[in-house]
Amino acid sequence: MKISVSGLGYIGLPTATMFAHYGAHVIGLDVNQHAIDTINQGKIHIVEPGLEDIVKDVVAQGRLKASLTPEPADAFLIAVPTPFKGDDHTPDLSYIESAVKTIAPALTRGNVVILESTSPVGATEQMVEWLSAARPDLKFPSSEQDTEFDIYVAYCPERVLPGQVIRELVENDRTIGGLTPECAKKAAEVYKIFVKGDLVETNARTAEMTKLTENAFRDVNIAFANELSLICDRLNINVWELIALANRHPRVNILNPGAGVGGHCIAVDPWFIVNKTPDLARMVNTAREVNDNKPKWVVSKIEEAVAKLGDLGRKPKVALLGLAFKPDIDDLRESPAIEIAQLVGENDQVELLLVEPNVHELPKKIQKGELVQLEEALKSADVVAILVGHKQFKEQDFGSLNNVIDAVGII
Repeated sequence: MKISVSGLGYIGLPTATMFAHYGAHVIGLDVNQHAIDTINQGKIHIVEPGLEDIVKDVVAQGRLKASLTPEPADAFLIAVPTPFKGDDHTPDLSYIESAVKTIAPALTRGNVVILESTSPVGATEQMVEWLSAARPDLKFPSSEQDTEFDIYVAYCPERVLPGQVIRELVENDRTIGGLTPECAKKAAEVYKIFVKGDLVETNARTAEMTKLTENAFRDVNIAFANELSLICDRLNINVWELIALANRHPRVNILNPGAGVGGHCIAVDPWFIVNKTPDLARMVNTAREVNDNKPKWVVSKIEEAVAKLGDLGRKPKVALLGLAFKPDIDDLRESPAIEIAQLVGENDQVELLLVEPNVHELPKKIQKGELVQLEEALKSADVVAILVGHKQFKEQDFGSLNNVIDAVGII
């Protein structure tokens, strides 16, 4: 089978690689020439443990190649970003639309088109409208009752953890949402190439909502922990001890608070539910507000620590440890640490030191601050804020430092 994968990022590249690893011939599409060149050299442009060795192998064997232009294939997967249009959290499906228009000329009867991008409910149906407009010579399914069509269309979201993507792509169950039952069966046949978990078939709308529900559930639970951290701070209670004690209850399992919530899933997906049903998604909306406000609270604690320093005769140095959205990866998408760095950087009265062992340069959105090694930051900083639980930070002894704000419970 020949597979086309549009979008070679944190999900698309590992997915394309696993198809190739298990014997398919894969053409990976992307608009980033650097990513294409890197992959075709058998290397990777992202950080994901174990991925580069497999990419090197499948590229050398000719089973994976990256390109700007599509080719005929048996199945076409779309794994491109779905960001917001603006501050009102309206989903931006323009990347999906662009990917659809790119692959449309290569479609032939009997092909399977699968949307993997996390999307609002109804996105798969919208994708069919774009496909139909681009290829009026082909018939696409428009309802579950359709029995005559040329192209099988389905929605199949991933549910993987950065840092564990290779294993979880293979082992985790997947929800296969077909526009018709026959579409779901055809899509399941594609994933059977490498997925060892259960392939559970349903309709496209239910599959879309399943992905959003999974991440909204996690967001609500994280919001509870983050809200507890604010309450405990005001009441002078150690939130980490509190949670450890409460979790001794046999039916209580409270998560640990952090600097906020990041990543392209949990920090984004719940808003897709709120956008569709704002009058009903009250708990989901509140959880998003709690988690989105946590970085600002962390900044307020940093500002308090700086104020207590008094006049040093120079600008106080503030070190922020960690910029990724979770430990031991290089993914900065929607990272609360990035927002904290931006907000602290707005203060011209402090010198900002940034430590992120998984990146080599700062993202363009950070206008102020110097990327330094951990040792330099700890040696010269007046205030240290731990924002991400990277292994390098967990191995560090912070006992000799006076002004440490631990947002993730390392100390």
